[in-house]
Amino acid sequence: MLSFALQFFNGLQITVLLALVSGALGSFLGLFVAMAKLSGLGVPGLLGQAYTTIVRGLPELLVVLVVYFGGTAAITALTGRYVQINAFAAGVAALMIVFGAYCAEIFRGAIISVPRGQAEAARSLGLKPWQIWLFVILPQMMRVALPAYGNLWVSLVKDTSLVSVVGLTDIMRVAFIGAGSMRAPLPFYLVASALYLALTSLSLVSFRALERRIQVSGH
Repeated sequence: MLSFALQFFNGLQITVLLALVSGALGSFLGLFVAMAKLSGLGVPGLLGQAYTTIVRGLPELLVVLVVYFGGTAAITALTGRYVQINAFAAGVAALMIVFGAYCAEIFRGAIISVPRGQAEAARSLGLKPWQIWLFVILPQMMRVALPAYGNLWVSLVKDTSLVSVVGLTDIMRVAFIGAGSMRAPLPFYLVASALYLALTSLSLVSFRALERRIQVSGH
């Protein structure tokens, strides 16, 4: 068991990096889609609605498999030779797609909650559209969206374990390999459980502290 300590540490690093990268990219994607759905423009709005409806209706594991094997098939077809897509890149892409779809709905609801008078007042002061979004709408939107966003982030941390099915050596993959090689699955899965629990608990504490800080600064 002790011989796998370093592997678990490396798997923990990969899990954290996977969550951070896919979460950051998914947040930007979700904000872009939310703005498209609220833009009143036909095609962007329809595309945004189709994206969120389809992705939210699929199991996360299925999205991971489609991105991994679909990406491999697409690159192979383009290059004319078999090229296996990187498991980490596929994991980032798949989790970004899923996270972005749920973020889009959270952000859309939060943007709607911002009083229209705020944007109109900023416009009357001569602020440009991008300034209104950056300095008026987004700060107020994030105050509303933060609790749901924090819960979604915790789900993302747990969903990183799904990428182990395509060979990424994260926490879950290390536990699976160790359980098979040592023929003692319970200790390895208990260690994996403890690591995921530590990550999700730290995330919850961090987001609650951030919520309290924003609430204090908002008064």
